[in-house]
Amino acid sequence: MMKPIHLTLGPLLYLWSTEKWRDFYFRMADEAPVETVVLGETICSKRLHFIESEMTAVVERLERAGKTVRLSTLALVTLDRESKYQQAVARDECHLVEANDLSALHLLKGRSHAIGPFVNVYNGATARFLARNGATNICLPPEIPATSVAEITRACSGPEFELFAFGRVPLAISARCAHARSKGKTKDNCQFVCQDEPDGLPVGTLSGQPFLALNGVQTVSHSCQALAEPPENVRSLGVSSLRLSPQDCDMALVAVIFADLCCGKISTEEAVALLRTAFPQAPLSNGFHHGSAGAEWVSRQRNSQGHW
Repeated sequence: MMKPIHLTLGPLLYLWSTEKWRDFYFRMADEAPVETVVLGETICSKRLHFIESEMTAVVERLERAGKTVRLSTLALVTLDRESKYQQAVARDECHLVEANDLSALHLLKGRSHAIGPFVNVYNGATARFLARNGATNICLPPEIPATSVAEITRACSGPEFELFAFGRVPLAISARCAHARSKGKTKDNCQFVCQDEPDGLPVGTLSGQPFLALNGVQTVSHSCQALAEPPENVRSLGVSSLRLSPQDCDMALVAVIFADLCCGKISTEEAVALLRTAFPQAPLSNGFHHGSAGAEWVSRQRNSQGHW
């Protein structure tokens, strides 16, 4: 019997109000067919107070619904308070912790933990090193092509591997906040202007072509990665889970679409059409997965035997 492909809901990368954040995860608990949910602030430590008051309630709601909860560390640590936050998350013994920055690795060494897509796992040797350190789950970076994914999973047995299958692609993170500066603010007095754009602030080229999006100190793609691959393709890469990164859309529907695709209820073409309807704010892309420019959409093509 073929192993099922699991779905993981990654951490929310954007700043939403406390109530919107709580209600989003309550709905994910009740309606989304995902097995694992990654919680916690990943991008900016200044946003922590927006979620801290509701964190316990959200964790309890998700676990009552049968979801496995992981806790995310920050993707960039520049301040003493951020280092202390990493240490506090790492001390949690009730949940698997996901490292999204190398600063968390020594804190988690020797105990089971996960590796998030912000850690550059580009080859089998790196994956083996992380596995020896205690990593049981590795979400590979979204820019890795399928050929490299297959090579990494073949070279490293033990951990379960995950693909970043849906969401604007994380491209860069900085100690400075371009989002605040674009609105005449400083990082220290940003007034949380990033909350005005729940999917990031669009950035265009000089010719007006959509290009990127700013999310506080983070830069993400304009396009939305959508790896709507047939389940046999996913399994052939040695991957056991797909990650859905929250966007400001009906993520419960997105999860249902991927669940139906993974169990063969719908085709790739049907899934793509449904995803475009579910998240019309950005074009879908899968270029990185096919070794092309990340923003491109590569359609499946028939091989010489006439198969897809």
